[in-house]
Amino acid sequence: MAILVTGGLGYIGSHTVVELINNNFEVIIVDDLSNSEKFILHNIEEITGKRPIFYPFDLKRKELLNQVFDAHDIEGCINFAAFKAVGESQEKPIDYYENNLFSLINILQEFKTRKISNFIFSSSCTVYGQADKMPIDENTPLKMPESVYGKTKQMGEEILKDFAQSYKSKICLLRYFNPIGAHPSALLGELPIGVPNNLVPYVMQTAAGIREKLSVWGNDYPTEDGTAIRDYIYVVDLAKAHVAALKSLMNKETEETVIDVYNLGTGKGSSVLEVVQAFESANEVAVPYQICNRREGDITIAYANADKAERELNWKSATSLEESLKTVWEWQKYLESRKN
Repeated sequence: MAILVTGGLGYIGSHTVVELINNNFEVIIVDDLSNSEKFILHNIEEITGKRPIFYPFDLKRKELLNQVFDAHDIEGCINFAAFKAVGESQEKPIDYYENNLFSLINILQEFKTRKISNFIFSSSCTVYGQADKMPIDENTPLKMPESVYGKTKQMGEEILKDFAQSYKSKICLLRYFNPIGAHPSALLGELPIGVPNNLVPYVMQTAAGIREKLSVWGNDYPTEDGTAIRDYIYVVDLAKAHVAALKSLMNKETEETVIDVYNLGTGKGSSVLEVVQAFESANEVAVPYQICNRREGDITIAYANADKAERELNWKSATSLEESLKTVWEWQKYLESRKN
């Protein structure tokens, strides 16, 4: 059975492709390489022994997407294709709305035409905005997100809910928190283009001397050390959750509408400075940093209640913050070795 993975050479997508292949799924990747690189395809093959079918194009090109569906018997989709930087989304809102929503709609048009079900959407905890209480569970009211990126995720969810209701489709919305880490082989990891927008790759590059100092965006939040708190989940644990969610959808033999929603996180929040200190301790390196003004679009605190995923998908995050951060440093060493 073929599964379409959009953005499958990206950070979370590539790790999920590995887990899908390990679970005997045939994988079709569409990725425009705007936030990934072609060598990741080779590394996936090195890890799994199988090379996924790969199409390098933008999902907004409807005619090419149509050809992919014509060529393969696709039974489901995991959609990672999206711009994802909170700060950048504030600077380029129209680019984010166009890229993140038009590509989703084009895939759903194919699903509608061909009567395909089983759609997993890479959503985000940003759909909750700044929640009133912690931890955040799936019944936490959605608020208008602080960032344009978050708004595209919330709009994407609404589009999918309407699609499922109208066409009796099965969809799953995976709202995950902050993915970190790299594959234990050190052949896959987060590969930001240009200056990183996420904390951990910036920490990694600062420790490696690529960046002079880490910018800590605000130390005046109402938290113990004044820095923002997030729930950092190991990317391989997260990838396994996507496979569990896909199997759950496909096992539901029904023509009725299915809309599953799961939070994916560790259930524990860590501040920016706690992550920096954990990275330094885990890898015995120094990470110089400077305090800067808060960044527009950021919230104060967010961490998950992921009990529903454990109960219904038999999935649970299993990797500690320190273990995850060790894999990050091994990934950085691998990237350095590629330059030599």
